[in-house]
Amino acid sequence: MSTDLPADFDSLVPGAIRSRRGFVVTMLGVGFALAVQPVMAQSAIHTDDAGLLAGPVKVPTGDGEMVAYRAQPAGDGRHPVILVVQEIFGVHEHIADVCRRLAKLGYLAIAPELYARQGDPRALANVQEILTTIVAKVPDAQVLADLDACVAWASEHGGDTARLGITGFCWGGRIVWLYAAHNPGLKAGVAWYGRLTGQASALTPKHPVDVADSLHAPVLGLYGGADQGIPPETIAAMRERLKAAGDASVIHVYDDTPHAFHADYRPSYRKEVAEDGWRRLRTWFREHGV
Repeated sequence: MSTDLPADFDSLVPGAIRSRRGFVVTMLGVGFALAVQPVMAQSAIHTDDAGLLAGPVKVPTGDGEMVAYRAQPAGDGRHPVILVVQEIFGVHEHIADVCRRLAKLGYLAIAPELYARQGDPRALANVQEILTTIVAKVPDAQVLADLDACVAWASEHGGDTARLGITGFCWGGRIVWLYAAHNPGLKAGVAWYGRLTGQASALTPKHPVDVADSLHAPVLGLYGGADQGIPPETIAAMRERLKAAGDASVIHVYDDTPHAFHADYRPSYRKEVAEDGWRRLRTWFREHGV
């Protein structure tokens, strides 16, 4: 699988952004992103790394090395691979912990810092600043190519990429749907409250609803019925597109549940719903050969 950016990548990215394609983020920090402080310490889950090979790694891409967090069982053997796609806050402690949770289940889990060329969202204290100065400048083509690079890296470091899955949260939930339409080698995906519709642009030419009829792998969507950022009608539209395509994907909606219900370090966390979603994730991956 190629680690290069698409041949037409430069034509998709404005010159001001192309000039910043060098990696700005070259290492991962410790702790949580500034924009989510103070952390709800009483609910934040910490998974230890006993029995794991865990920590930052460098993943070769077409234009340099991208930093990522990797966790996998220690010792010999090849393990199914799960790509973990960050929220808008980048790869901070919560995303690293998700990787360790998956590694405890026997997976090689890898979470790349997908904004690494545009900036470090972990260092910004304002969500709107993250959205406008970093997230708005990240091309989907770049993200998909970087995820491909992680698959290639995993295949050389103990990963069985014939058993490939992907999961992601919020911003990353949207990417899960797009990657399911991008990589024919994917077995399954789990998208947590990812946006389904939006305006097309040069950097984000398609959204999940636009690719619902071209998914290579089934996706389990986990959504909150009280998510103010994802209207129920967009979920209904996605379900209709999936049904029309005869796709095996499923969207489960938790009534009276807000956005980011899995984020155990934030006030939006809903313990029972998050645990149910995690059980569904485990079952979904197992049933689809990941």
